[in-house]
Amino acid sequence: MEIPKDQIATLLDHGLYSSAQMLGCFLVSSSAVNAETSPHLKAENLILLGDALFREREYRRAIHTYKQGLQYYKIVPKQNSTSSRSSLPASNRSSSPNSFNISAINENEVKYKIASCHFALSETKAALVEMEGIPSKARNLQMSLLMAKLYRNSRHNRGAVACYKECLRHCPYVIEAITALAELGASAKDIISLFAQTPNRSVKAPFDHIDSSRWLQRYVEAQCCIASNDYRGGLELFAELLQRFPNNIHILLEIAKVEAIIGKNDEAIMNFEKVRLIDPYIITYMDEYAILLKMKCDYPKLNQLVHDLLSIDPTRPEVFVALSVLWERKDERGALSYAEKSIRIDERHIPGYIMKGNLLLSMKRPEAAVIAFRGAQELRPDLRSYQGLVHSYLASLKVKEALYAAREAMKAMPQSAKALKLVGDVHASNAGGREKAKKFYESALRLEPGYLGAALALAELHIIEGRNGDAVSLLERYLKDWADDSLHVKLAQVFAATNMLQEALSHYEAALRINSQNEAAKKGLERLEKQMKGVDPDAPEEDEENEVEDVDGDQEEADLL
Repeated sequence: MEIPKDQIATLLDHGLYSSAQMLGCFLVSSSAVNAETSPHLKAENLILLGDALFREREYRRAIHTYKQGLQYYKIVPKQNSTSSRSSLPASNRSSSPNSFNISAINENEVKYKIASCHFALSETKAALVEMEGIPSKARNLQMSLLMAKLYRNSRHNRGAVACYKECLRHCPYVIEAITALAELGASAKDIISLFAQTPNRSVKAPFDHIDSSRWLQRYVEAQCCIASNDYRGGLELFAELLQRFPNNIHILLEIAKVEAIIGKNDEAIMNFEKVRLIDPYIITYMDEYAILLKMKCDYPKLNQLVHDLLSIDPTRPEVFVALSVLWERKDERGALSYAEKSIRIDERHIPGYIMKGNLLLSMKRPEAAVIAFRGAQELRPDLRSYQGLVHSYLASLKVKEALYAAREAMKAMPQSAKALKLVGDVHASNAGGREKAKKFYESALRLEPGYLGAALALAELHIIEGRNGDAVSLLERYLKDWADDSLHVKLAQVFAATNMLQEALSHYEAALRINSQNEAAKKGLERLEKQMKGVDPDAPEEDEENEVEDVDGDQEEADLL
């Protein structure tokens, strides 16, 4: 009894993949189909079964089945020219070259499906072998996009650029191709010029009208600004787009991500929360939101966020970064394993590398941290990867490497106060460079007067050089506009150092009112209470430990800002 082949196709069309797979097993094992006399039918049946396995995410089985199908498909031309004349009755033969009715099989499509399976299994090389077997002229939009991703994953950037450009020639609305080209260094002008090359008139038509295409051009310009570290320009363009498309989740997430990178933490948190109100099941960039909640020590919200993400999709890399953030306070080793898991799931997931680097740095493993931050930088250099590199090199006492990384950041972001501060941090690490450090901190404050990180660093320099009065006046000036716990902690430390214990107590308490989880305030208050009782808090071992802790605290504050 023959199994109706069109029924498995119907099941696939209706998304009934499990039934399609089981029916496919009957189809390929049917005695009615002789593999020797009807290899084309055998090939078609195997490929239909492969489709069902692919949809069920049984990628290894799908690859094996597709390849079996291709083997039978390749037998057909050989038989057609030799033994086929006697193996089939005259009524079944045709004068057509496709006498075996093999038009249902597209070898390039099958190779693409095999490559897609390898890609899903993170087997980039094997996927590339299949895709490179498809002639470039035969590639459709899907094939060009997969090829671009594979080239990019294998660091063949020139090939990736060519394939992403081909995607935009097919269709200008392939947003991920626009973003990738911007990150790979293409200019906005080059990307926009591809839109006019779209061959399909139905796609090209909207671009004949300026207003219809303006939003997409603005989007391209915004992504190119972000990729070139012009964060201010990118945010302005995204804000313009948001006016035209209010409550656009994608734009809100892009804005929040950039705000998180440049230290506009409160604004970023607000935008992430707005996104979650619009769509409570969103996972994209939610690990960035988790990092911000941890910085704010808002552990109830962080707990709830992680709980929500796990219930939505526990397989996503963002979920494992969020878990890493949550576990950092309890178990750094456990947190590190979660960060590494996020990278194993998606080797291009930048927050995973950033989180891993910061954890290794806090675990006093700066050389390993350098590798993690370099991994993030190779994918897309941004402020956080530069900050991580500089602080890791300083912790390894590699001042020259730290200075090189800081200068690299300054060249990449000439209008960034954070980059200027990084150079200042390197100079401040040794006594001979303090005057240079002061100039860089002051330049950062001129560029961005509200940059608290530079103000705290400059105040620390004043304290080290015995200018406590200058430190106090600088910090109190910022206190008028900033209700920030780190600002109160720094003031408390200055007052405690000058034996103004009551003022120090007042500022430690103010810091803990703003953030009850501030460890520097807790330790400082404990130390201050000993001083007020007349107990010497400076036993040699404790003094040395406290100094190290204070330096780490300052570096973390700089990262957060």
